Amino acid sequence: MPSTPAFPGGTILGYPRIGRRRELKRALEAHWSGRTSAAELAETLAALRLATARHLVALGLDAGDGSVPGSFSPYDHVLDAAVLLGIEPADRYFAAARGDATRPPLEMTKWFDTNYHYLVPEIGPGTPVSFADDAPVRWFTEAAQPADGGAPVVTRPVVVGPVTFLLLATAAPGAPEGFRPLDRLDDVVTAYGELLAALGAAGAPWVQLDEPALVADTATAGLAPGELAAAVERAYGSLTAVAGRPQILVAAPYGDLRTGDDDLLAVLAASDVEAIAVDLVRGEAPSRPVPGLATTTLVAGLIDGHNIWRADLAAHLDQAAALAATTGAGAVTVGTSTSLLHVPHDVDDETWDGTDGRDPRLAAWLAFADQKVTEVVTLANGLRHGADAVGAQLAAASAALADRAAAAGVVVPAVRDRAAALGDDDATRAPYAERAAAQADRLRLPALPTTTIGSFPQTPQIRAARNAWARGAATDAEYRTAMRDEIAAVITLQEELGLDVLVHGEPERNDMVQYFAEQLDGFAVTAGGWVQSYGSRCVRPPILWGDVSRPAPMTVEWTSYAQSLTTRPVKGMLTGPVTILAWSFVRDDLPLADVAAQVALALRDEVGDLTAAGTAVVQVDEPALRELLPLRRADQPAYLAWSVRAFRVATGGAGPDVQVHTHLCYSDFGEVIDAIDGLDADVTSLEAARSRMEIVPELHEAGYARGIGPGVWDIHSPRVPTTAEVTEQLTLAVRAVDPALVWANPDCGLKTRGYEETTASLRNLVAAAHAVRATL
Repeated sequence: MPSTPAFPGGTILGYPRIGRRRELKRALEAHWSGRTSAAELAETLAALRLATARHLVALGLDAGDGSVPGSFSPYDHVLDAAVLLGIEPADRYFAAARGDATRPPLEMTKWFDTNYHYLVPEIGPGTPVSFADDAPVRWFTEAAQPADGGAPVVTRPVVVGPVTFLLLATAAPGAPEGFRPLDRLDDVVTAYGELLAALGAAGAPWVQLDEPALVADTATAGLAPGELAAAVERAYGSLTAVAGRPQILVAAPYGDLRTGDDDLLAVLAASDVEAIAVDLVRGEAPSRPVPGLATTTLVAGLIDGHNIWRADLAAHLDQAAALAATTGAGAVTVGTSTSLLHVPHDVDDETWDGTDGRDPRLAAWLAFADQKVTEVVTLANGLRHGADAVGAQLAAASAALADRAAAAGVVVPAVRDRAAALGDDDATRAPYAERAAAQADRLRLPALPTTTIGSFPQTPQIRAARNAWARGAATDAEYRTAMRDEIAAVITLQEELGLDVLVHGEPERNDMVQYFAEQLDGFAVTAGGWVQSYGSRCVRPPILWGDVSRPAPMTVEWTSYAQSLTTRPVKGMLTGPVTILAWSFVRDDLPLADVAAQVALALRDEVGDLTAAGTAVVQVDEPALRELLPLRRADQPAYLAWSVRAFRVATGGAGPDVQVHTHLCYSDFGEVIDAIDGLDADVTSLEAARSRMEIVPELHEAGYARGIGPGVWDIHSPRVPTTAEVTEQLTLAVRAVDPALVWANPDCGLKTRGYEETTASLRNLVAAAHAVRATL
């Protein structure tokens, strides 16, 4: 190996790639709409990459030693790896992501226990695999040798590791029974070896290979004991033997680097990789020396990349200082636990003057991506020069933590007493048979009822009206009129299309979690705290900082108005307690189970008010139920127990004749089938279009025997499904389970779609439902 720099004293595993003002989103959508060319898109994305690299240097990361991660992606980093390997052609990149007239998009699911969605590669025994795209090399070169003549930055290319890539992939259609993508490990590693050689020739001192699957039992299910360790040993034995390669950092975020009986930290330490990044927020530091680590740098992931709370820098500095002696590492440096992909850019992008109802003190408790980079730099300097050199920063962090703990609203005794008093009766409804009879008598629905998940397209006019009201440019009366007009139009459209159970369309809601956070005590929301969910889709997770309660009804007015316009049932629409937690930045000073109970009680009050107002169908969405599932099997039973209980507390006050729905989407449901059943919802709708209805027979085999609405329209793709396609999907469903239980619906809400495609798709959905209904 040629001489290359030692690993940086401090680094991050990745940085938000959407841009401080969502430049990525705007560039992608302009290109997709035909307003910009492919060349113009490429130019914009290159400028965004270079600006990000230079910004990280300005925050304190070194410009010349690989401290700055090259973690950009135009859409999804797993899709990038598939293109790199030639599994997906580069010129069909967005077709794989979004679908087009000739092919559906790749399946999409959650990235470990986060709200980021990745695209699932498809690979078979005959799929060509090669080093087919040198984007990581080109992106490294454009920063190291910038065309604008400005300051160069030596970045550290970041690529999904080969083992994780294959563990996250699925067998391609037509693959023989028993084939697993991991069977192609040698082919994939050969291609990765060519990538490393090309990066070395370009002058890259370091490369980062992300291997989060190594911490997750959920990603390695089905492997024989020792098989994962053998795969890791084989992969990194080959990659470290590549001549002229960069030094390798293997990053294992989201948990502890041990899977089952395999001590994968020891396996990696015994290889010739030069650095290993471990997550010390979700995982634990080794309690004794690790063989082989004496010649390896341990990157201590002490700064939480998954949440937004300011760190206890003094405690972290002590922990980092002790790690070398504890683990026997050759060197210890400081990093983030995960990529900062999961947090907003900068606390200082917000206004904290109290005019928006937020306590200005909150700002001092928070650390977004830029603040986390600064925390890493502080700890690195403390390790290098001693605690006194960063004494002021340590003291400021400690003062902020103390202020947060003592603030009013963090602890509300009445809220905690109510949650502590919950009993089993609060989480139990009447038996399903009794409920089903009462609901059938009240609702009088046909076989194979049709409905949607909740939201309808949010037009520019609706967003403008809502934003004008929020900033005081429209009166309450003007806002209410605009929302009621949209609700009336949505109800009329659904009646014309022939849907059986209607929704009010949610025009008043900016986001399915933020809307509730704005009305619940204990939450704060941001104006610009955007986080990428997938592709160009961004969300603003609320900040759950204190004990939670509901001061007043949140949805009753809009639902009741919609019901007044039609004789068909209109669903009351709520977001469930687990999803509110999963899609918020949750407090880290109280167990999640206790926080979930507080949110569940607030929702229970809302369900009570909806049903008292005459609402016959209430949907409590839990799309994030699988998302928060711990990556270790040993931790899963406790989570599933409190998450299911929270849902049942929220819905437990509904009478037998109130039909309770829930919705789940874009997750590997097979791992939580028992929990889905345990929710005891009368009807469960879930994503099934991209996964080809695979969940339906799984539910049937597990004994699920209540209403099921498998999604038959993939709303994350702009394609309009044909009547024939939807009919085929519904036919598969009614063959797999009792047809009396099946509903017809899209696989998610329609907020991001346009009215033209929505109307066409729903018309085809209703036609397909009528066609299949006629065969029953």
